[in-house]
Amino acid sequence: MLQEESDLSLIIAQIVQKLKGSSLYAQLERQAWASLQRPEIKLESLKEDIKRFLKTSGWEKKLQNAVYSELSVFPLPTHPAAPPEHLKEPLVYMRKAQGSWEKRILKSLNSMCTELSIPLARKRPVGEQKELLNKWNEMGTDEPDLSLFRPVYAPKDFLEVLINLRNPNYENGDSLSFRTHLGLIQVPLKVKDIPELKELFVELGLTTGQLGIDDSTQVPPELFENEHVRIGQKVLAEQDSAAAQQYVRQGSPTALRAELWALILNISSQPEDILYYEQLKTNVIQHDLLVDSLIYKDVKLTASNDDYYFVFEDYLYQVLLCFSRDTSVLGHFAYNSASPPRSYIRGKLGIEEYAVFYPPNGVIPFHGFSMYVAPLCFLYHEPSKLYQMFREMYVRFFFRLHSISSHPSGIVSLCLLFETLLQTYLPQLFYHLREIGAQPLRISFKWMVRAFSGYLATDQLLLLWDRILGYNSLEILAVLAAAVFAFRAVNLMEVTSLAAAEAVLADLSTLKVMPLLQIFLFATVT
Repeated sequence: MLQEESDLSLIIAQIVQKLKGSSLYAQLERQAWASLQRPEIKLESLKEDIKRFLKTSGWEKKLQNAVYSELSVFPLPTHPAAPPEHLKEPLVYMRKAQGSWEKRILKSLNSMCTELSIPLARKRPVGEQKELLNKWNEMGTDEPDLSLFRPVYAPKDFLEVLINLRNPNYENGDSLSFRTHLGLIQVPLKVKDIPELKELFVELGLTTGQLGIDDSTQVPPELFENEHVRIGQKVLAEQDSAAAQQYVRQGSPTALRAELWALILNISSQPEDILYYEQLKTNVIQHDLLVDSLIYKDVKLTASNDDYYFVFEDYLYQVLLCFSRDTSVLGHFAYNSASPPRSYIRGKLGIEEYAVFYPPNGVIPFHGFSMYVAPLCFLYHEPSKLYQMFREMYVRFFFRLHSISSHPSGIVSLCLLFETLLQTYLPQLFYHLREIGAQPLRISFKWMVRAFSGYLATDQLLLLWDRILGYNSLEILAVLAAAVFAFRAVNLMEVTSLAAAEAVLADLSTLKVMPLLQIFLFATVT
C-alpha cells in the first residue's frame, strides 16, 4: 500500500513538472490572473473562487485532458533506486541488442556518407534556399538524382536481428514451455492468450455494435451508425479525451474521426503550434541534411507508387523533413529502448561539448517510414495540424515498431504474440508452413512493422488505427496478422513454398478488418 502511494506521488510530481513547461500552464496562469478582475472572485475565498472559475470556463477540462494524455504515454513506475536505463528497457540483453543494432545503422549511414562524399549536414546557399521556399508546396515535382542513395535498412534486415535475439539465461533451454515454441522469435516474453485478448478487446465482441461490420445481429447497421454518430458528437462537445478514447473502440464515424483522434492525443492547433511548425520549416529551408535524401528516396519508393497515397507526396515531404529537425521528439527517448545517434562537429571528434544529436530528432528513417504519415493525410489537410498528429502518433506508438524492447506493444512482443496465436490455435497451418520453409512471420513482419499501412484499403486501415488509439496498444496488429492467416488458411494449406504462400497473401486490399478480428477472437478460436 505504501509502495503504491509512493509510486502515485512520483507520477503526480513528474506530470506536474512536465506540465509546468507546457503552454497550457502559461495559459492557465494568465487566466487565473485575469480572473482576479472579476466581481465574483472574493479575497476571503480566493483559491476556491479561482478553481470554480477555471472549471466553469472550460480550463479544468483542458487540464484533465493534458494529464490523461501524459498518463497514456507515461512509463510504468519503477523502483526508486533503479537506474534511468531501466525506464528505457528493464532487460539488459534487450538493451545490448538495441545498442548493437544502432551501431549497425550508424555504420551504414556513415559508409554512405563516405562513399558519396556528402556531409551529414550543410547550410544551403541563399539561392538554393529561395528555390526550396518557392517550391515548398510542390516538392513532388522535383526529381533529384537519388540513384546512389539506398535505405539505411529495410524491415527484413530488422527481422533478421530479432530472429537472432537470445536471452543468455535460457541458452540451455531451461524452460520446457518455451522450448516448445517453434517460431522464429526465441525470447521468453509473456504475451496474452486468447482469453486475455478477449478480455482486453471486449468491445470487439459479437454482441457489441461496431463500425466496419455490415451485418450486426443485434441492431440494424444504419440504426447503430446514426446513434453512434450522435454519441460521437456529444463526446466532441464535451471535449473529454478519456471519453473519446473509449468511444473509438467501436470505430470512428468518418466525419468525426479527425477531431476525435486529435482529442484523444490532446492536439489543438494553437498559434504557438503553427509558429513552431514554421520554425521547423525555416530550419529545413536553411540546412540540408543527408537524411533529407533518405526521406526523398523512401517517399519515391513507397507512397509515390501507392494507389491511395501518391497524391499526398508533397505533404509527406513537408511533414517528414520538418520531423527530422524537431528536437522535441528527443523527449520520447526517456521511455524508448533506443538512444538518439550522436555526431561531432568537424575536427572535434570525441569531445563531448561538441557532440550533437543527428538527425536533430534522433530518428533515422528506414524503408517504409513515410507510410506512418500517409494515412493521416486523408484526415488532416492543414500542414501544422497534420504534423502535430503524426509526431504524437510516432512518440506514442510507432517508435515501438522499429526498436528492440520487451514492452507488450514492442515489435518483439508483437512477433511472439503472432507466432504463439498461430502455433496454439492453428497448429496444422503453422506446422505446414514451417515444414515447407515458409515461416509465417517472414510474411507478416512487414505488415506489423508498418502498422498495415500500404497493405489494407485506407478505410479499413483507419478502422484498425481507431482501435490502436482506443486501446492505447499495438497488440491488435499481431491479432489481425494471425486473423489474416486464419482467413486464408485453406489456400495456405495447399502451398508448397514460401513464394507461393507470399502470393496467397500478396493482396490484403479487399479484406474487411473488423469481421476478421471478431471471427478470430470470438467465433472461430476457443
